[in-house]
Amino acid sequence: MGRLSEYQVVGRKLPSADAAEPKLYRMRIFAPNEVVARSRFWYYLRKLRKVKKTAGELVAINKISEKRPLKVKNFGIWIRYDSRSGTHNMYREYRELTRADAVHTCYQDMAARHRARFSSIQILRVAELKSTSDVRRAHLKQLLTPKLRFPLPHRVTKTRGTFSATRPSTFY
Repeated sequence: MGRLSEYQVVGRKLPSADAAEPKLYRMRIFAPNEVVARSRFWYYLRKLRKVKKTAGELVAINKISEKRPLKVKNFGIWIRYDSRSGTHNMYREYRELTRADAVHTCYQDMAARHRARFSSIQILRVAELKSTSDVRRAHLKQLLTPKLRFPLPHRVTKTRGTFSATRPSTFY
């Protein structure tokens, strides 16, 4: 399908005699393209507010782009997914550049660890974790230490000639 993008979809029930101006519903949906975003919007609206696609209309659909896509951020994702044994709620944390990349990583991770398909996962909420105290998971906490360094234990030094008197030591 391709990488996910974030869409803001706004829709409502069709105007009728009893409701001249029906309530607008806005959702942020992660989907590979606009067609899938529309489909997911009607899927959620049918579950939440009992509004079907035949009895509703889309007001707007906008693609949301990240404000700072080159800065590494921590994201918390709340999901609900259907497994073979039932429905489960889950909170997961990822370190990515954009919200869409974090959700894509979440889908891949859920497919790998829990065999959950795209259609069985519902993204409830995605939040950027601003402070380091908000991070709960140990695999992200280890990356938050100041002056983090990754040692390179096996460095090969460059020599001038082809032959040298002593063999170079690659371990420091």
